[in-house]
Amino acid sequence: MIFEMTYQLRVPQFNEGLQWYRTFLDKEPDFTPHEGFAEWELIPGAWLQLAEGTTAEGSGPLRLGIRSLEDERIRLIRELDVQSFEIFAREEVPVKWATFSDPWGNQIGLFEYIDKTEMQERITSIMGSKG
Repeated sequence: MIFEMTYQLRVPQFNEGLQWYRTFLDKEPDFTPHEGFAEWELIPGAWLQLAEGTTAEGSGPLRLGIRSLEDERIRLIRELDVQSFEIFAREEVPVKWATFSDPWGNQIGLFEYIDKTEMQERITSIMGSKG
C-alpha cells in the first residue's frame, strides 16, 4: 500500500535553487535535514525534494494542480521571470495546463480543472475542509 510520495529535483546551485523554489511554492521548506537538501510538503503526504546536484535531463514534468493558471502565470512571470508559459486545453481533457522549466532545466507542469465544482470536490477530498 502506498501512503506517501516524494519527487526530487536537482539543481547545481543549491542556494539559488532554494530561493527560486521558495518563491515558486510561496513558502519556506518544511524540512531541511542537512546542507544541500530541502523538502516541502505540497499536500498531505506529497513531498517535493530539492537537492544539490546535476539536473536529470528528460525527467518530469512534475505536474501540480492549482486553482488558476492565469493568476499563477502572471505571478511567475512577475516574480521569477518565467518566459515560456503557454496555456493549453483540449475539448476531451477536463483540465487546462502549462509546462515550463526552472532555470536549471527541470520541467514543471501546472494544471487547472475546467469544471470548478469538480476542482472543489478534488480539493475537499484531498485537503478536507482546509482547502
